[in-house]
Amino acid sequence: MDQGNEEMDVKTRLKEMSAELDGPIKSYIDDERPSNLIEACRQYPYAGGKRMRPSMVVAACRAVGGDASKAVPLAVAIEYIHNFTLVHDDLMDGDEKRRGMTTSHILYGMPTAILAGDALFAKAFDIISDLDIPSDAMRKVLKTVSVAVWDLARGQQMDVNNENSGTVSMEDYIETIRLKTSVLFAAGAAGGAIIGGADDSTVKAVHEYAMNLGVAFQMYDDILGIYGDPEKTGKSAGNDIRKGKNTVMVCHARDTIKDENVLNEFMSVFGKLDATDSEIEKARRILKESGSYDYAIEMAEKYTKDAISRLDCLKDSDDKEFMKALAEYSMSRDV
Repeated sequence: MDQGNEEMDVKTRLKEMSAELDGPIKSYIDDERPSNLIEACRQYPYAGGKRMRPSMVVAACRAVGGDASKAVPLAVAIEYIHNFTLVHDDLMDGDEKRRGMTTSHILYGMPTAILAGDALFAKAFDIISDLDIPSDAMRKVLKTVSVAVWDLARGQQMDVNNENSGTVSMEDYIETIRLKTSVLFAAGAAGGAIIGGADDSTVKAVHEYAMNLGVAFQMYDDILGIYGDPEKTGKSAGNDIRKGKNTVMVCHARDTIKDENVLNEFMSVFGKLDATDSEIEKARRILKESGSYDYAIEMAEKYTKDAISRLDCLKDSDDKEFMKALAEYSMSRDV
């Protein structure tokens, strides 16, 4: 099967799983007062999206031989946590658009957006309490998710600290995206495996699968942030450079460009909020010519392969194949 067909299959499967999860995702936020907070809580999770994280929860549960229906509350909780982070990320970044819609803090105001994120976070753990699983499995799920949320906060702060810094190493960058992005993928996948009754070694393997997938996903997301089609990504292709966002490409460029004039030329644009389109294009060209773009692709491919190799412990199944294909899709998408 070629990559194009495989990608299309993943998109179709994600749409099918998203449709199955749509009802549960929209069932936990009751009509209560104040209505503006309820509307703000519903805005992001009800808007749809790829639903990769909740789909991974369900797939991991089935892949280890479990009953997927028992994993649905965790899938919803993981999606709510993901959207809680998006609400707060958009506020911190000052973004005005998300998935083509006005961001929460712009639409409802900063105080309501903060409260909506907090409420989604609280609701997620309320939903987890609905899991119909043995008490020891419940403790493992709660511990896995709680640690992930703690690490998410650390990763987000590291990302904030890294902006406009000229001293971020490749190791710092990878640790940041591991915490900022990978841990929630991993908590969902491992949680699904726990609910499915997997033993500790299998849960660990599934956790590592999702950690590696998350790193590849974020690396490719950073590539799209600079080279993606703005009409598909919904983001300006130059904003990550203007904001001084350290990515695998930027770290590689700083480490490998030997010509000081070229490096200075790139760094003069990096973090320049009012950089012109021609300056951004110049910076993009330098990243390509320095080999930093190719290096980023190679790194993302490496993590993708590492992710897939972790699934060798699972019996062959449609869900195992979906999890493999999901890892490949994470860095072949256009949005």
